[in-house]
Amino acid sequence: MNNKIKPTESELEILQLIWKHGPSTVRQINEFMNENRVVGYTTSLKLLQIMTQKGIVRADKTDRSHVYSALLKEDETQQQLVDQLLQAAFGGSAKKLVMQALGNKKTSQAELEEIKLLIERLEGGEA
Repeated sequence: MNNKIKPTESELEILQLIWKHGPSTVRQINEFMNENRVVGYTTSLKLLQIMTQKGIVRADKTDRSHVYSALLKEDETQQQLVDQLLQAAFGGSAKKLVMQALGNKKTSQAELEEIKLLIERLEGGEA
């Protein structure tokens, strides 16, 4: 991910929708956003226009309704954001970050099993 591109919270919300649902029109993105909170169509449109200018999304203008797709990869974006958070809030301590994350909400048994498997892989030298 380009280090100069730092999506805002609203931009991340839209990116997550595109990553989940695939390339989408403004109307589709607006409908997805309205499942959680009321967002005006013009607000969604303006955010997508800004994101296009910033190089976060691309607009396919071949049809009447523009279809937006993500230019940033989900895993790379998440990694950059976690790295920034790790340094800024936890002084680079992965332990502090994980302890805080696990302590903030109820972690399911399935999630705990996945975490255990990851730890075992890391201890075995795999990444």
